[in-house]
Amino acid sequence: MTEQGEDDALLPAGLRDVLPPDAAHEARVVAGLLTVFERWGYQRIKPPLVEFEESLLRDAGAAMAAHTIRVMDPVSQRMMGLRADMTLQIARIATTRLAKAPRPLRLSYAGDVLRVRGTQLTPERQLGQVGAELIGSEAPAADAEVLLMAVEALTAAGVTGLTVDLTIPTLVLALCEGLAVKAPASRHLRDALDHKDSAAVALAAGGHADLFAALVDAAGPAPDALERLSRLSLVAPAARELARLSAVAARVMEAAPDLNLTIDPVENRGFEYHCGVCFAIFARGVRGELGRGGRYLAGATANEAATGVTLETEIVMRAVPDPAVERRLYASHGTPAPETRALRAEGWTVVEGLESAADPTSDPEVEARRLGCDHILRDGAPIPLA
Repeated sequence: MTEQGEDDALLPAGLRDVLPPDAAHEARVVAGLLTVFERWGYQRIKPPLVEFEESLLRDAGAAMAAHTIRVMDPVSQRMMGLRADMTLQIARIATTRLAKAPRPLRLSYAGDVLRVRGTQLTPERQLGQVGAELIGSEAPAADAEVLLMAVEALTAAGVTGLTVDLTIPTLVLALCEGLAVKAPASRHLRDALDHKDSAAVALAAGGHADLFAALVDAAGPAPDALERLSRLSLVAPAARELARLSAVAARVMEAAPDLNLTIDPVENRGFEYHCGVCFAIFARGVRGELGRGGRYLAGATANEAATGVTLETEIVMRAVPDPAVERRLYASHGTPAPETRALRAEGWTVVEGLESAADPTSDPEVEARRLGCDHILRDGAPIPLA
């Protein structure tokens, strides 16, 4: 038999314990984000951690299959999946349990997801998500609303230096379709565009190389990008996609003129199940995306328009300010309950001494410091510890 030690506390790769005071700080930040969503009219919803595989990975959910951990349900003997993303769960609920609810339907959520493996930028496999979905509207105003709400929520949490990068993955698809660029050339072209590989783009695009190169060169600050894109001659399906991107960008720039908004018309990576205007949110000096969102089709038949945003808790916590120093007050054992209750109502964190916690003859100040308190209660008043 081995002695209990640190090895007994080891966790699987990509999982971690969140300790004080970080856990409380994270909970407060998440609550603040959800409060902003609520004020925009988004109602809270709570999906299950695990679902049957066939419902979790149906239709658009198939894009998350490689990220999903599967387990056998000992009751039904059916395969279940641990959610790797919450957006598709919300879409399922909206188009089944809430199918008769008035549209547009606005829902918000928060919870953890679990993935097969992390990434180089985010090695964690258990991730917190805070998000919102707007289901039942095709209007560009819906895309702009979700984006602007996410920016407002992050700003309210204290995040500064925000940048939002707009894209529309369907633009390249529409161009390939309109220009009769067939697979596998279209797949090679999309890969080359994602990697901004000019030589590979020219090779895959053939006679349309100049057009696709112009799309790559158009990326940049929104006003400049829109001006460059407006000069391109696009086939009808692609022109419609570009018009939608322009409409969303115009609304965002009007509502948030100080927001650093950029456009990359050919970015596709990470938007596997999206089918319209998408966006990613960054903060200056913070590694990784704080969140991303965009348009997709919801439901088992994937036919209801939807758009949403998911904020990644671990990344958001890198961007928010450090928590304010907590005032911890030590009250000796036997302090009347009305006294401690009144102090807590004033905002104090009150740690009460317990009769068996220490020798009754010990110094209360020593006990207060041992328990991490910076004040002690004397004669009914909080006194700072020297």
